[in-house]
Amino acid sequence: MDAAARRKFAVRLARLLPARLARRFVREENGAAAVEFALVAVPFLALTFAILETALVFFAGQTLETAVTDASRLIMTGQAQTANYTQADFKTQVCNRIAGLFDCAGGVYVDVKQYSSFAAAASPTSPVANGTFDTSKVTYVPGGPGCIEVVTLYYQWPIYVSLLGNNLSNLNGSKRLLVATAVFRNEPYSTTGTC
Repeated sequence: MDAAARRKFAVRLARLLPARLARRFVREENGAAAVEFALVAVPFLALTFAILETALVFFAGQTLETAVTDASRLIMTGQAQTANYTQADFKTQVCNRIAGLFDCAGGVYVDVKQYSSFAAAASPTSPVANGTFDTSKVTYVPGGPGCIEVVTLYYQWPIYVSLLGNNLSNLNGSKRLLVATAVFRNEPYSTTGTC
């Protein structure tokens, strides 16, 4: 076979080679399970992580609710007032109840406000403006005997999984603001002092 014929044969063979490979690839079933798993694995894992993160956010919210219920008893019974707790002291008491799950030192904010009536306590001001948490709106005013108090704990929980923009974050920076509140009237723990 001369050089020209060989070149012609090589060109035809090169044209047929991709078609042969494609036919062989379609007929071959080795590795089909791996390919099918690769197609299904990404959405499956994304959904699994989204479910786990949602469960963790709800668990953290319930833990914060329990902590505010426990810690607010210190104000309701007058223990915080008679011990002259500052906001930092009260926050330490809150942190003792939620150790391990939260970054308490830099992430938990304690807001204690006094109201003249339960109706006034029904519409507190939000510390969120334009997706940002404003720490200047957090105060600490534990009232005297018989005062109506609202104790609120805030925590900015980081969100890692977002599915097509439908995520749990309600703050800028992919964070969700967890809020736990307790509303109560202080017990008559002392015969002196009023609201």
